[in-house]
Amino acid sequence: MSLNPFRWPFRAQFAFGAFACIALLAYAYYEQFVMGEDPCPMCIFQRIAFIGMALFFLAGAIHGPRGGGRKVYAVLVAMAALVGTGIAIRHLWLQMNPPDPLLAGCGPGLAYMLDAFPLHDAIRKAFTGSGDCGQVSWRFLGITMPGWTLIWYVLLGAGAIFAGWRRRRPAF
Repeated sequence: MSLNPFRWPFRAQFAFGAFACIALLAYAYYEQFVMGEDPCPMCIFQRIAFIGMALFFLAGAIHGPRGGGRKVYAVLVAMAALVGTGIAIRHLWLQMNPPDPLLAGCGPGLAYMLDAFPLHDAIRKAFTGSGDCGQVSWRFLGITMPGWTLIWYVLLGAGAIFAGWRRRRPAF
């Protein structure tokens, strides 16, 4: 097998995608449980998008379909990536705007909101975070956590589309 991931077989590309999503989730849990960075509701939804991507990547790697099946798995991964992209963009928007002094705190956590409100209200409240929800407490190379998740959603989603639509030469 080549060292160039663009030349890898479909199964290897999707296995790498699953591994990347699982590694990103592992780091998020490390930050939460070891470093004490509690996730906001938007971070949790971004994790759910990565979980969805990992499951679709893993299913595609295990199944190893031909033709149209590859495109189906690629579209499923891309849809999860698009959801995550939207959440990450909203999160970045909150971080880039100044906090609202009239709002006191970020609000309750996701677990409380899911217990106290119907699902659609809890999700709506999670996406209407206050200025405090936009507080930046982590950076790597000057990019915040939602910025990195956005980069990974785009890279992994594009990689899945590439893997699903790439023409493969028949093996001789």
